[in-house]
Amino acid sequence: MSIREDGQLSTHGHQKENSNQREIGQNYYKQIVNHAGDIIYCCDEEGICEYISPSVEPSLGYVPEELLGRRHTELCHPDDRTFTIRREMLRGGGRIELRLKHKDGKYVWFEFNITRLGPREGLEKPVILAIGRDISKWKYERAILSETMRTALIGSWEWDLARDEIVLFDYVYEMFHIKKGSVVTTTQLVELIQENERKQFIEAIRRAMEEGKLDFEFQYKYGDGAIGYYCLKGIVAYDEDKKPVKMNGTVQDITERKNIERKIQETVERYTSLKKYNHDAVFSLDLEGNIINANVMAVKMTGYEIEEMAGKSFSRFIGEKYVQRILKEAISDPSIEKLIDKLHTKQGETVEVLTTIAPIIINNENVGFYIIAKDITEQKRLLIAKEAAESTNKAKSEFLAMMSHEIRTPMNGVIGMTDLLLETTELDNTQREYLNIIRKSGDTLLSIINDILDFAKIESGKTVLHKELFDIRKCISETLDVLTPRAYEKGLTMKYDVHPDVPDALIGDPDRLKQIFLNLVGNAVKFTFNGGVSISVELQERQDQYVRLKVIVKDTGIGIPKDKISHLFEPFSQLDHFMTRNYEGTGLGLAITKRLIGLMDGDIWVEPADGLGATFVFHIMLKEPARQTAAGTGADGVGPDGTHAQKLKILVAEDNEINQIVLKKMLERLGHHITIVSNGIEVIQKIAYEPFDLIFMDVHMPELNGLDATRVIKETVPADKWPVIVAVTANALKGDRENCLNAGMDDYISKPIKSTTIAEIIAKYFG
Repeated sequence: MSIREDGQLSTHGHQKENSNQREIGQNYYKQIVNHAGDIIYCCDEEGICEYISPSVEPSLGYVPEELLGRRHTELCHPDDRTFTIRREMLRGGGRIELRLKHKDGKYVWFEFNITRLGPREGLEKPVILAIGRDISKWKYERAILSETMRTALIGSWEWDLARDEIVLFDYVYEMFHIKKGSVVTTTQLVELIQENERKQFIEAIRRAMEEGKLDFEFQYKYGDGAIGYYCLKGIVAYDEDKKPVKMNGTVQDITERKNIERKIQETVERYTSLKKYNHDAVFSLDLEGNIINANVMAVKMTGYEIEEMAGKSFSRFIGEKYVQRILKEAISDPSIEKLIDKLHTKQGETVEVLTTIAPIIINNENVGFYIIAKDITEQKRLLIAKEAAESTNKAKSEFLAMMSHEIRTPMNGVIGMTDLLLETTELDNTQREYLNIIRKSGDTLLSIINDILDFAKIESGKTVLHKELFDIRKCISETLDVLTPRAYEKGLTMKYDVHPDVPDALIGDPDRLKQIFLNLVGNAVKFTFNGGVSISVELQERQDQYVRLKVIVKDTGIGIPKDKISHLFEPFSQLDHFMTRNYEGTGLGLAITKRLIGLMDGDIWVEPADGLGATFVFHIMLKEPARQTAAGTGADGVGPDGTHAQKLKILVAEDNEINQIVLKKMLERLGHHITIVSNGIEVIQKIAYEPFDLIFMDVHMPELNGLDATRVIKETVPADKWPVIVAVTANALKGDRENCLNAGMDDYISKPIKSTTIAEIIAKYFG
């Protein structure tokens, strides 16, 4: 285009110029399209490719000619071949992400900006223009970042303050179980916070708007009741007027950290409480032996305040040499703590202590020691007193055992020979009277010894009740049989009544129960001169498999003054003064009775009464067997004169000559063959060459005692040839019976021995 001389435009020149410019523009366009990294793609409304730029070859491996005329969905990933993509393209606008198949078969992520062109752009028909770029690297990096944030339990968010919209990204949705893609408002955000923390959260937001930073920790309660802990951080962006317009930030799950912090805090608090409220003195030392800290008990024990001890050497309490040994040897030799048995106080006194040394280990490195010292001054004093008391008790027990042995051994001869004289010799009335006096005196002396020994055992807590099946009716009957002759001499009646509800069979200690009845009924007979004595038993209650029985022992005797009742069950207590008393005895019977009843979970008392007569009431607890059986019967095979149809070979092992004679005569009278030996060695020798049915084995014998002799027999003689071994001892203390049975003996009898006792033992094992 040019200007002519008349001022008019020259059309020819103008047309030529426009043609040149179009040609230049087309060249530029061609060069841009050919060298652009993005893919330029055109298709019709059916998705048929009409043009694709050469950049498709480096991006997807195809030359443009391979794709012309093909539908675009052929390259899309199957998951991306949706109607949505086509619809977006047809709408002619927007941005989409999809995966296209490379010629080598792999899929590549692309982002396309789509535009719809039509007649307004000078085209005859609508065309879809899409310009796409390879975003696979960006996608990969974003996935790595997302996974990293997920691993770190971090999610990101963006808050548009003007719109009051909070856009969440990545892991945030999972954190709070929010539907992905949701936009959250500030009201919804506040509702995520626990009600007791909302006020602090709103205040934190207000400060963030002023200061530009948000840092807030809060709790979140899940639907299942679990509690999570989160940290919310954000940076505020401002406009030109310093007005906040946006906040970007992160939210991190700190539940694990909080739980660890809580556990650490609990550990610290426990340690602090343990140290502060410990009843022992606790000192913490560094590796130089200097005191770092101590507790209140350490202050009380040493007299030094914590400030006075801190930084000072622990040697002031135990000496320098011990401190150095602790520092060098405590880890390898825990017994080193035994060296510290005393601490020196500020007042110059010495405290007896029991010490524990514990190393302080931090990060697998020993950084110091704890010294834990327990004041045992009082315990040591009590221990000394206890040892002294035990020594005294041991001496008392040994004395009682010795006295029992020394008294019972000669008494065995007195009572045994008296029995033999009365049973085997023709006597006139005077001689029989004298022998009866001797026998009665011996029985009285034996009763006194038994009372003293029983009381000693009960007082020391060494009495153990045996449990066996028995009939209480028979138990009472046998007790009255023993006392009836004495009552008959005084013209007294004896009777008992057991209520039908009381079981026939019970489990308990019948021997101790007989002792109780003997004491109570014996006293009643002693203090009654006319009338009689009665026993009544009734069932008081049942508890599970146990029954509680109430027993009443009533007499018509001289009665008990009311002012004496409170002292009645005290040991060595008697109603009349010992200088003017009319009745023999130790005064231990009722004391023993009360304690035995106590062992049976019961109690005893005296019913107050005016005038004559006394009523003793007690209750005891006995077990009822699951299946009741009849009580035992008497021995079988015993003749009316006490002899046995079966003649036994019996070995008597006894070192006392008088007792040898007594036992021999008693056994010969029963018709048995007797052999006598004097010690345990002779027992072993006899057993080796001659079988015996029964051995009466004295426990205390020279050279080899009865316990050791029994053990040798059990070890050397075949079990089918073992004789029945019955211990014979003058001891009657706790443990004697158990020691005999543990040694292998079958039974136990104590001196002095009566003919009836011998007969009962033989009947028990041989019928």
